[in-house]
Amino acid sequence: MTRIAGLASNRGRNLVHVQDLQPGGADLAVVASNHADAPVLEKAADRGIPTVAVERGDDESRREHEQRLVDALAEYDVDLVCLDGYMRILSDTFLDAMPTTINVHPSLLPSFPGMDAWGDALDAGAKTTGCTVHVVTDATDDDGNVVDEKVDGGPIVTQEPVPVYEGDDEDSLAERVLYEGEFKAYPRAVKWFAEDRVTVDVDANTVSVEGDDADDEGGLPERRVVTEDRHADLRYGENPHQDAALYADATSEEASVVHADQLNEGAKALSYNNYNDADGALNLIKEFDEPAAAVIKHTNPAGCATADTLAEAYSDALATDAKSAFGGIVALNRECDADTAERVADSFKEVVVAPGYTDDALDVLTAKKNLRVLDVGHLTAYSDDGELVDDRERFTSKELVGGRLVQERDLEPVTREDLEVVTEREPTEEELESMLFAWKVQKHVKSNGIVFAKGTETVGLGVGQVSRVDAVEIAAMKAERDAEGKTAEGAVMGSDAFFPFPDAVEEAAEAGIEAVIQPGGSKNDDKVIEAANELGMTMVLTGQRCFRHD
Repeated sequence: MTRIAGLASNRGRNLVHVQDLQPGGADLAVVASNHADAPVLEKAADRGIPTVAVERGDDESRREHEQRLVDALAEYDVDLVCLDGYMRILSDTFLDAMPTTINVHPSLLPSFPGMDAWGDALDAGAKTTGCTVHVVTDATDDDGNVVDEKVDGGPIVTQEPVPVYEGDDEDSLAERVLYEGEFKAYPRAVKWFAEDRVTVDVDANTVSVEGDDADDEGGLPERRVVTEDRHADLRYGENPHQDAALYADATSEEASVVHADQLNEGAKALSYNNYNDADGALNLIKEFDEPAAAVIKHTNPAGCATADTLAEAYSDALATDAKSAFGGIVALNRECDADTAERVADSFKEVVVAPGYTDDALDVLTAKKNLRVLDVGHLTAYSDDGELVDDRERFTSKELVGGRLVQERDLEPVTREDLEVVTEREPTEEELESMLFAWKVQKHVKSNGIVFAKGTETVGLGVGQVSRVDAVEIAAMKAERDAEGKTAEGAVMGSDAFFPFPDAVEEAAEAGIEAVIQPGGSKNDDKVIEAANELGMTMVLTGQRCFRHD
């Protein structure tokens, strides 16, 4: 356990917070102050933490006072010193005798060092301030006098940005910097020191943390700083009683609905759900090089298809489940032409997303009062030399109460070479094409998810079920009841994860499915494959699953 000596001259709220959290197992071994009546001493005593008060005498030099403080702390055998509003500049007398000493300063150093960081930030008109945890270094000369330019100048361990709001004063800003900045940054830094992951080079004025450098093969960085600006106020969130706004990352270069132009001026703005669904639709059609169209409802595909023309692709996608597509989102991966636009406008849709529109297409679509028309620009990017550039965002995240999940996006393609045929019957060329198409759609279906496909169009989808068998039954029901001019007879089935039992495959066979693509990996794979053989089906394994839980 890392033992901390905490030094504060007043309330020491960061020290109390660190003790309450004990990040990395760190523990306050002693709290010291240069004022005998400092409130932090009483708070520490209430928690059973030893305290010491070492006040500076009238005729005592800085170094003499620091030596007495060092002597007072000697018996506690500490590993780290944490300052929190300790209103004394420390010299080498203390710093050389003690382990690494860190401090939290209420600004983003090197901006606004010194005593009034909050007021300085306000006077400068800063839109963003924050806090900095830094290593404390000697800011005195040989005579013990303070050298102003050395104050708050030690190597930076971590920082936390905090916005400055219109109407802020020093008190409101100080409170927000404490709770939104220091209460995050200080425990984080202490945790790294407690886990022995920090390397400090005072001479080079640098701090490195193990894990900072994420490799290009999938490593996640130890520290992730994301800044986003409010881009739009939304009418409401998922429900009318929830406030909502859209925040934008100005550094993102990938085609997105966030940065898309809404071409029909006067139409109502997009809602929270519109953005969420449109993002899902756009990500799906990015999977395909051929002309592709998708209709999304509640972030799930109601239908998807590729074809020789965009209009045909849209019609095939819509025919999967035209009833559910009512009020949905349409995404296209080619410039929308008039023929496609006429078909899209033929029934009620909320949003259409495409990388451009012909003038005739815009005339058709903008005539629909409540259809929002989004132009996302080019779906692919090229360098000045004409080379294709991968501008896709690498990570995606989901906020949780108290934190954030971050993962790599599922951008891993599956090709024919990746497929393992595990049944007696080999798939036909047509079945292979359909299975690969189904897998691309499958990545965008909420788990547990099942995709029935024939050719390069969906036939029926079972989405978001807690039972894989139920997902198969729903896909079969949708294919039989809601698909227009389609049938599951002779189709292929995709599954986002392995089949734990043969029952789902047996259910699919009853619906007419003849080929299956799935990850494999169940302890019952042999039984599932045996069932497929008995039913005359062909089955391939991808070796990777494609769960989607959001």
